This record gives sequence, structure tokens and C-alpha cells, in this order.
Amino acid sequence: MMLRASAQTSGENVDLAVVVDGGSVTTSLPSDQALLAFAEAALDDDAEAIAEARQQVRSELGEAAMIDAAGVIANFQRMVRIADGTGIPLDAPMDALTADLRVELGINGYGEEIG
Repeated sequence: MMLRASAQTSGENVDLAVVVDGGSVTTSLPSDQALLAFAEAALDDDAEAIAEARQQVRSELGEAAMIDAAGVIANFQRMVRIADGTGIPLDAPMDALTADLRVELGINGYGEEIG
């Protein structure tokens, strides 16, 4: 997982369990709470919440940063949906690299064999 590797390289301590468990997240990024709220709202189906979160990012970081954040959210959604929809398995290096993390987070059971 690139997030984990980049965090380790930079010396940041990242608790990826919040990805599946929820909970409070703080980072060293400017306006981290506005960005997190935008990402969470974008995954939901509440147009008003998305608009409010988008406006908060725009207010705190500016129009260009809001557009960049929306692009990152959309790109991750696209990649995950393509992989899930086609049943793309992890390649051997990524499987080995993420084995402990997938067990720790309990995500190995999310998928089903396509048969």
C-alpha cells in the first residue's frame, strides 16, 4: 500500500485502521479536516453534504485545491470500481507486501471468488 510506504518513508505515524473502523483522523496537512470531510461526503449520496464539504475546501484552500481534491477522489473511485468490477486480483508483489496489513484490517474477506 503506497500510503503506508510513503508514511514510513516520511517518518509519519499512520493508523490505517480508521479506514475500516472509522474514527477520528488528524494529519499534518493544512485543512486536513476539510479534506477528510470532502472525501467522506463524496462517498455518500447526500448532494447537500457534498456541496458543503466542497465549499469548505474551497474556502480554506482555494478553488484550485478543491478541484485537485475532487480529481483525487474521483481517480481513486475509478480505479477501485474498475478493479472490483473486473475482479482484478492483487499481483504477487502487492499481495506479499500487503499481507500483514490486510490481516490487521480484516479486509481479506471483502471479496468473493469469481467463478
